[in-house]
Amino acid sequence: MSKKLLFVCYPNCSTCKRAQAFLDSVGADYTLRNIKTDNPSAQELAQWHRLSGLPLKRFFNTSGLKYKELGLKDKLPAMEEGQQLELLATDGMLVKRPLLVGDGFVLVGFRQAQWEEALNC
Repeated sequence: MSKKLLFVCYPNCSTCKRAQAFLDSVGADYTLRNIKTDNPSAQELAQWHRLSGLPLKRFFNTSGLKYKELGLKDKLPAMEEGQQLELLATDGMLVKRPLLVGDGFVLVGFRQAQWEEALNC
């Protein structure tokens, strides 16, 4: 773990707290970024999406109130990628968290085994 990581989270989220405890337990060097007060830009999200290799839908917090409120389950399939990225950039609560951004990888959500592998733990 030579390069510093970017840990994008919502501090009140229990999954984010578990992920942060994991990072601390392995001595990871990271910068914490509160997704609610410092939402990623559309450009950052586009870059992270490319690095992750995941479908863009995985970047949406599908269990969040805002997602349901906006009826995105039905709207997303008809939206172009650029529109989806712009929408994600409007509100951090729409973004799946936590995000771990490292040198050449982006992890979306916390799955400990996946994080251990990415961090060579």
